[in-house]
Amino acid sequence: MRLIVPTTEPSPLVPPELHYRPSSDTADEVYAADGKPRPHWEYLLESLKSLGPKALAERQQKAQRILRDDGATYNIYGEDVRPGRTWELDLVPALISSEEWGVIESGLLERAELFNAILKDLYGERELIRHGIIPPEALFAHGGFLRACHGITTPGDHELIIHGVDMMRTESGDIYILTDRTQAPSGMGYALENRTVMSRVLPSLFRDSQVHRLATFFQRLRQKLSSLSINHDQPRVVLLTPGAHNETYFEHAYLANYLGFPLVQSGDLVVRNGFVWMRSLDGLSRVDVILRRVDDWYCDPVELRSDSQLGVAGLLEVVRAGRVVIANPLGSGVLENPLLFKYLPAISKSLIGREPRMQSVETYWCGDKQDMKYVLANLKELVIKPIYRGRGEMSINVGELPQAERETLLARVKAEPSQFVAQPLMRASHLPSFVNKSLQPRPAITRSFAVASDTSYTLMPGGLTRLGIVENGFLIAGQAGSQSKDTWVIASEPERASSQEKPAESSGSGTESQLLSLPSRVVENLFWMGRYAERAEASLRILRTVFLKLNGEEPISTVSRRHLLEAVTGITATLPGFKDCDPELLDHPDEELLLVAKAPFRLGSVYHTLTCMLQSADESKELLSSDTLRVINDIRDALDNLESALTGGLSAAPEEALDPLVTALMALSGLWQESMVRGVGWQFMDIGRRIERAMQTTCAMQHLLVPVLAENEQTTLMESLLISLEALISYRRRYRARMGISQVLELVMLDTSNPRSLLYQLDQLKNHLASLPMAKKMVELSPEQRLILEAETSARLSLLSELAADGEEEREKLSDLLGKLDELLGTLSNVISDKYFDHRIGPQQLVHNTWDDRS
Repeated sequence: MRLIVPTTEPSPLVPPELHYRPSSDTADEVYAADGKPRPHWEYLLESLKSLGPKALAERQQKAQRILRDDGATYNIYGEDVRPGRTWELDLVPALISSEEWGVIESGLLERAELFNAILKDLYGERELIRHGIIPPEALFAHGGFLRACHGITTPGDHELIIHGVDMMRTESGDIYILTDRTQAPSGMGYALENRTVMSRVLPSLFRDSQVHRLATFFQRLRQKLSSLSINHDQPRVVLLTPGAHNETYFEHAYLANYLGFPLVQSGDLVVRNGFVWMRSLDGLSRVDVILRRVDDWYCDPVELRSDSQLGVAGLLEVVRAGRVVIANPLGSGVLENPLLFKYLPAISKSLIGREPRMQSVETYWCGDKQDMKYVLANLKELVIKPIYRGRGEMSINVGELPQAERETLLARVKAEPSQFVAQPLMRASHLPSFVNKSLQPRPAITRSFAVASDTSYTLMPGGLTRLGIVENGFLIAGQAGSQSKDTWVIASEPERASSQEKPAESSGSGTESQLLSLPSRVVENLFWMGRYAERAEASLRILRTVFLKLNGEEPISTVSRRHLLEAVTGITATLPGFKDCDPELLDHPDEELLLVAKAPFRLGSVYHTLTCMLQSADESKELLSSDTLRVINDIRDALDNLESALTGGLSAAPEEALDPLVTALMALSGLWQESMVRGVGWQFMDIGRRIERAMQTTCAMQHLLVPVLAENEQTTLMESLLISLEALISYRRRYRARMGISQVLELVMLDTSNPRSLLYQLDQLKNHLASLPMAKKMVELSPEQRLILEAETSARLSLLSELAADGEEEREKLSDLLGKLDELLGTLSNVISDKYFDHRIGPQQLVHNTWDDRS
């Protein structure tokens, strides 16, 4: 199809208006063959033209901020420093007219039904093989075929619950299917996030364009998954994720939160007595339906891949017994075999009585002699694909390969011809993309999604569109860094508001539902998130205080310097540090202090502690609000800049470089206190915070109040303690006199009106422990309640006069009390961890199955 390029020329400078000049040698989605914009693109082009490049660039920055604040990431494998890069969205949407979408929709719905029928046949009667419609290799030679799944069925009319399709428009103007995604199709959550961001950044344009909404699709998805349960009164659906390091982990957490399902990992599930159970705080909760994002082979280490750490041992046996349903069903990855494209017309005639409405890419199977001859004769014009995609394997454009790599590829194909197919190189049509403050053409493919309903399938209007990195580029993939677009199906008239799904009534209590929806792993991560946050804040505060004292106008003595620096080592636990160090290190502490702040791989450093906190936050992302995620991303950014902020050493006011981290941690604490529902998750996070703050306060007092020093040196240490605990102003207003050990102890240890005092933390812990569900069922005190009662009693029964009494070198009674409290708090943390969190070792591989050695 020849394209007549519009004559409008943009200014060589940054133009006041945005003009789109398409590529002259490739089909374009915007312009028809006569060079005029297609009708459904006209309003968008005019709107962008009037908006201008400067305003659109500002909206693009706003969109990236929203995506960052939402925690929308896509993990690029191989990026060791920071694999979780922010999801990229181009603000120029991909448009499809309502009339054209009607044609596409009917073809995709038919294709979903066809692939559902293929799945039933391949794991059932296998009539397609019996009648010679497909060769046996199409099934038995494909890595996605799971022999153990033969005969397993899913409730209802549909085996294939979710069907994804990658499609593109070619130079001829026709739409071709590139691939089918049937195992665990990704992209639905990103499409929803794209739509949310677009409606916020370009609200008028979105509203006036009359775009088909996505909510109905997700309502159908939720209804379908719930209907699969044999427990119709209270179906329990979970979303199984490989974990935070998976490329699309954000989507897993986002969908779980949007659909209202618990997000679980393999360690959260266990098979007992023929059922699948989720480990929660009150024990085991039965699971009815699993929406999986784990590949087939990794779902069960007993019957499938024995070295998998991502699956649940014995899961397949429960599926076989019909006591849990998995969507998509195990073994559905066999439908992603591109070899099926070669035989799809015959398959469709056999199963539904007609050829498919939508065309698939022409496919040549290297295992067929005639096809192999064609492939060898036309190798440079073809794309080679393995029939089973292992990790890191992509389609190969043979024409772009150097001669040596081409020969290597050809040798692989000849060695295993049945494992490869070839397809003609097809150039995707282009869409406008906002690049360098101008609209530039980029190749695009779109992934659509269909979900099974009661009678047929429901299609997401539009889908997820991805762009090539360069004009006329071949590779379009997330792992290659491709941008995404929101896909708008433009309605011919305003769309009616859909009726909202009626929520299922629940007879369970609020506390019970909270427990059931929180795996113990998530609660444990919240607990440690609270601990790491407090640990980082205490470390930052003592570092900031020491920087201020060392750089202050009043010099401090050598003795005071030694105790302050030892306090840094004690609070951060960065041993050996300044503990029993050479005098030279005490005289020149700059390098060690900066390493305590910024060393990424040093245990106890501020950087390392905050990294641990961020990892805990990632593991419980589905429970965190958007404001919390925004602050967490601020902490990430501040950590990235910490190295450069501290380059000047002690002479460049390093305490100011730490201020953004302290401020962000205070904002995080405020959000937890003011915005988080007082459920079980919040309770354990606050328990972690209180334990850590109590232990850090005890440690600071041990280093700064226990030593008996000269008056001026003692005053320096007491002031440092009060500064690090944010109590200096309160002390001066209350006592107005010179520093005294008794007064300082009263304020930082026994004053329950001071939210940073030791006794305040113990009181809060006592209240939390008494209100936990397990504690309510007991008449006698639990072990953790006994520990906190002993700690509180020891503190309350102490006499300030005895604690402040001077010994020869230290205050022995104060040291003994603080040592006892530290031991009790450490034991308390261990008891809580052992009682509420699951630390049992998962199934271990004893025998290696050679037949499942797949990459």
